[in-house]
Amino acid sequence: MAKAKKKSKGKVKEKARVKSPFTKKELQIIRKKLIEQKAQILEELLSLKGKDINKTFKDASGDLSGYSFHMADMATDLYDREFSLELAEGERERLFQLDDAIKRVDEGTYGTCDKCSGRIPKQRLKAVPQAHLCIKCKEKEERSKR
Repeated sequence: MAKAKKKSKGKVKEKARVKSPFTKKELQIIRKKLIEQKAQILEELLSLKGKDINKTFKDASGDLSGYSFHMADMATDLYDREFSLELAEGERERLFQLDDAIKRVDEGTYGTCDKCSGRIPKQRLKAVPQAHLCIKCKEKEERSKR
């Protein structure tokens, strides 16, 4: 069994981790799907980058003077840019989660809850492949955020 280290008041405690409920073949398929999802997100991020996200307002508008003809145009440009940046940030976070899931697959702990070390139901992992918490622990986490 793999062991996870958990710090508690300066001391390191060993917490036993349950082995993945998936077979090696299933883990290979899951890993492949996670990598495909990661590639798709990277492609989406690159397409966002190709849009006006990295350009100055002057360059994005195509206006050589740097002044928008109308304040509403400027507001729309700003909104579009901020919207693209928010999308990129969300996708970046999802990339980190997918990387973490791939790491858990490689370690053989994919499908185990990071908090209680219990099994994460296969149905949950099919719906949310990057899930690292069982439903019960995720609900507790969501309630504590409110």
